[in-house]
Amino acid sequence: MEGDLIRINEWLSPLSWLYAIGVETRNALFDMGILPSRSYDIPIINIGNITVGGTGKTPHVEYLVQLLSRDYKVAVLSRGYKRRSKGYVLATPESRVEDIGDESWQMKHKFPNIYVAVDANRRRGIERLMHDDATRDVEVILLDDAFQHRYVKPGMNILLVDYHRMITDDRLLPAGRLRENVSAKRRANMVIVSKCPHDITPMGFRVIQSALQLQPFQQLYFSTLRYSDLRQMAGSKVIPLSSLRSENYHILLLTGIGSPLQMEQDLRRYCQQIKSMPFSDHHRFSDKDVPSIQQALRQLARPSIIVTTEKDATKLQGLGALDEAVRDSIYILPVRVCIMKDETQTLNNNIIDYVRNNPRNSKMASGENA
Repeated sequence: MEGDLIRINEWLSPLSWLYAIGVETRNALFDMGILPSRSYDIPIINIGNITVGGTGKTPHVEYLVQLLSRDYKVAVLSRGYKRRSKGYVLATPESRVEDIGDESWQMKHKFPNIYVAVDANRRRGIERLMHDDATRDVEVILLDDAFQHRYVKPGMNILLVDYHRMITDDRLLPAGRLRENVSAKRRANMVIVSKCPHDITPMGFRVIQSALQLQPFQQLYFSTLRYSDLRQMAGSKVIPLSSLRSENYHILLLTGIGSPLQMEQDLRRYCQQIKSMPFSDHHRFSDKDVPSIQQALRQLARPSIIVTTEKDATKLQGLGALDEAVRDSIYILPVRVCIMKDETQTLNNNIIDYVRNNPRNSKMASGENA
């Protein structure tokens, strides 16, 4: 059911009250124009959230990349979380995970024909993408996780809400996992409730819609995750999901993502014999992790495999300490977003219409405090 992963630490509520003062003061300064927010003469779409942890941003960004890159030159700009480099970096096929972050590395290798850049200063990153010789033909910029980066005013703000951690039932940090008060949803043009179960009922949709209390101008969609067959990280072997139960596989689910429980629940539809080995979000796997991973795999009955995410595989494949047998047993579980309620075309049209109606250089940038 919705909200089933929410855990509130009531004893931390006084700290959440202090945190709220800081957040609301900052937002008020932006709303009054004391802190500057800038718009640009190029379509900018932000995909973000107000919750700490995974709401499915990466597969939703990939969804938009696939939608828009057919007709437009697309750039994805993120801060490059946990990278070791500084400032603005434009990804190349030779870029390392350490230089641009795991999600950006995955994005560049999955979509080699788009621009992928990282910069904690999103305004500088946008300006570099628009004006550097290497990227000046960019036609639309996707901001990854910039809902709180209010120094930039995107033309379209997409807010992701995790079905299993509804913002209407959560609390501000540190008692809960909200970065901002629920009222911050008013800045969104579009809200997508992500990670919905496949069998959600019409009544379930209506309950969530009522709880969110969106404004008439705000579009609401629901998305779910679909998984493809497992593919070997270090080889070409493919294991159909449908064969996991019949072949009696035992799985070590190895993850470094924000909300691994949803992935585990989804995978149990195909196999019940799963041992989860979660690490923190964006965990930088190193050779120090190898003994515990190999020991956990050895403890499983045969046949046994390691299943991981595309993002985590970018770091696991660089571990030199993994022995060959363990490396060959690692399989990637590809995931993609599907829009529910037969509204895929409606959502696609709304995105494309925004980009088409706001082409680059169609108007002068609104400047500060737009």
